[in-house]
Amino acid sequence: MTYGGNYGGYPPEGPRPSSGRQRQVMPLPGRAPSSYDERTRPVRNEPPRPQQPPGPPPHHDFPPQGPTGERPPRRRRRWRISRILMALVVVFLLFVGGVWAYLEFSINRVDALKDYAGRPAAASGTNWLIVGSDSRAGLSTADEQRLSTGDVAAAGGGQRTDTIMIAHLPDNSTKPTLLSLPRDSQVKIPGHGTSKINAAFSLGGAPLLVQTVEQATGLHIDHYAEIGFGGFANIVDAIGGVNMCLDKDMNDTETGVQLKAGCQDLNGAQSLGFVRMRHSDATPRSDLDRVANQRKFIGALVSQIASPGTLLNPFAFFPLLSSAPSALTMDTGDHVNNLVGLAIGLRGISSAGVTTTTVPVTSGSAEHWDATKSKELFDALRGDTEIPANAIFN
Repeated sequence: MTYGGNYGGYPPEGPRPSSGRQRQVMPLPGRAPSSYDERTRPVRNEPPRPQQPPGPPPHHDFPPQGPTGERPPRRRRRWRISRILMALVVVFLLFVGGVWAYLEFSINRVDALKDYAGRPAAASGTNWLIVGSDSRAGLSTADEQRLSTGDVAAAGGGQRTDTIMIAHLPDNSTKPTLLSLPRDSQVKIPGHGTSKINAAFSLGGAPLLVQTVEQATGLHIDHYAEIGFGGFANIVDAIGGVNMCLDKDMNDTETGVQLKAGCQDLNGAQSLGFVRMRHSDATPRSDLDRVANQRKFIGALVSQIASPGTLLNPFAFFPLLSSAPSALTMDTGDHVNNLVGLAIGLRGISSAGVTTTTVPVTSGSAEHWDATKSKELFDALRGDTEIPANAIFN
């Protein structure tokens, strides 16, 4: 009788009779042989494993540890440098933000851009009206003499404009344009008939001047910036003067300003005399030569203000920062970012990156515009197209 389900087992009556063959057996590890089971795994006489020969420790990607079991503090040093750089970036951003806020709330404001019936619609590009006022507000008698401002009463109480420019910043790859409007140009002043264009400022301030320029040119003015005599001179002095190269001596018989030929740094008083000069042998076309000199000077001034020598020099940057807000007047809707955009757009004046021109006039007179050529010029600015060569007048 066999017990198929009891492999290696024994019948209930007792152990199975031996067959006569004996095997050497070893007890299973961890288990003591029972009285009824003497079968275990056979003994395997395996040779001992050879020991691994000594050698260098296994390679790891991290650097070896020091004698105390700690890693060198390389990562700590990197983290410290990163934190220092982050702190410097934060300080720089806070400084820029502080300067930005200071300018935003310190610049003088005027409501210059007012809507009215028949105002030209906005077209391509952006138009700035830049005004150099002959205002003597805040100037002492000594300042007026130093700056050669002339007689206040003769200037209409200091309420006229020596400089009127339109800066057109295109929306496409066309070059920006800096256009001069001679102050003696005869145009229609709304509500006051025909007169010199700079009389509009005296009659109705910035709003009437903007409206007069828009009606005369058909260009929509988007931004307004104005600077007076004293503010102009203070800005020039703040940056240490502006370098100009003069082709010949300039001696103004009316103001007494004298400038020598050659390259030189003009201080505030000299710069003001240069941009106002029209009664000298060096300006035979009078006001037409004056506006050409004004554009030349604006190019040199913007380039110097935007240069690293000014922005990174605390002895020039901080005086400029303190004098600019009181010198400049902007429209109530304008902001510092608009002013930065203007500076970026005009920084190529001195390198032919900006088209500079005067509105075309007839017979070499600053009073009367050439109707056909001036229309071509204004149409090109409205459409952000290249200005026809015959419409460029210098």
